[in-house]
Amino acid sequence: MATSYPIPVFHYKVSWNNQDIGFSEVSGLTQEHQAIEYRDGLMPGTTLPLKRPGLKKANNISCKRGIVEKNNDLFNWFNNNGTPNVERRDLTISLLNDEGNDVMVWTISQAWPVKCEGPGLKASGNEIAIESIELVHEGISIKTT
Repeated sequence: MATSYPIPVFHYKVSWNNQDIGFSEVSGLTQEHQAIEYRDGLMPGTTLPLKRPGLKKANNISCKRGIVEKNNDLFNWFNNNGTPNVERRDLTISLLNDEGNDVMVWTISQAWPVKCEGPGLKASGNEIAIESIELVHEGISIKTT
């Protein structure tokens, strides 16, 4: 009999353009519905307002990774390779089980960078240089297997 257990957060992959991209941290996979409060003029003053679902919102997604020599792909994407057009990419973020199979898959539609951040530099530090990119998008869909 197989025992079910929670999946750890450290076994995942991020990919776009059918290429796996190594990130040490991904955050912002959050969605929410805004609540709209409604009251009509015939409701007594002591009645609580009715709540209706409003617009769906999603956070920006932040991806971090260690800087590797001669790899400017995040910075180039942020700068649109020197063109005025924004390059949009569909991302896939997969949480994996022990065998490396997908457990949950988040598909991010039409993402593009709004912020690219280099490492904090200090002469007394010995940490790894980390770069990050913040992405806006047009929706998250989730699939479980």
